[in-house]
Amino acid sequence: MRPATDEAPFCLPPRFSRAPTSFAIPRGAWDTHAHVIGGGPAMPFVAHRNYTPPPQTPEEYVAVLDAVGLDYGIAIQISVHGNDNRLIAEALAKYPSRLRGVVSIDGSESDAELIELRDLGVCGIRVNEHFAGGSGADQIQQFADRCRPLGWHVDLGLNAARLRELSDLLHELDITLVIDHLGFCPARLGVDHPDFVAVLDLVRMENCWIKLSGAYRLTQQGAPYDDVGPFYRALCEAAPTRTIWGADWPNVAMFDERLMPEIGEQLDALHRQIDDLDQLHAILVDNPARLYGIPGTRVLR
Repeated sequence: MRPATDEAPFCLPPRFSRAPTSFAIPRGAWDTHAHVIGGGPAMPFVAHRNYTPPPQTPEEYVAVLDAVGLDYGIAIQISVHGNDNRLIAEALAKYPSRLRGVVSIDGSESDAELIELRDLGVCGIRVNEHFAGGSGADQIQQFADRCRPLGWHVDLGLNAARLRELSDLLHELDITLVIDHLGFCPARLGVDHPDFVAVLDLVRMENCWIKLSGAYRLTQQGAPYDDVGPFYRALCEAAPTRTIWGADWPNVAMFDERLMPEIGEQLDALHRQIDDLDQLHAILVDNPARLYGIPGTRVLR
């Protein structure tokens, strides 16, 4: 990660999105990890951040879903907006039948504020240590206590070493956990590395889910991310009914066009590693529907 700065470098815009070519997207498919982004006086970025992304509106994200053939999406609060969740709320209000949301809080929010977000379609809180601006893992217990009465989950944007460090605490939490980006263990370390073994131990818990997202951030080889394939397969074996997929659109904090991913490319890479169409259907349709509930409906666990 680049060091945080008040003059963070501009990152690349997303590539044009297409449907995968190796299989047909099933009806009811989800993208469980994407961001909407503001910027400017109306929706400013936090000063202390790692990168400066181009704006990406809710309308642009839904257009991407349509272009790829995905029915539903999860708008995840991005680090550059800190705990200002207004754009997430705007996206959910505009597209209540397409989107759900995951927000960032600092713990000072009132119960009424969180209930209002829940009623818009928010279903979780994100802990994000990948980039400056997010809430830290030192607040996980507090966030779990706020999530429990709302029926929300805690989304863990932590690398594998940090997940291993926090393993005892995470095993004790009686709250739904969602780990993003395959547990964020670099492919070069391999699936037998103690950090990834700790991720697998967490994912085997009935209350823990894992996103098969962000392979392009973990690979040393680039697309189609064959070096990440063993991680895909190990996670699917550990939790076949709790694996979900996300595009991580608009793929922020990327500065090299040669490494910039595209959604159809990512889905083709997923199919390359998970060639069982029933398992692929579970990852894209069945599992996320159980976790998030179809947008426009209210789900309490």
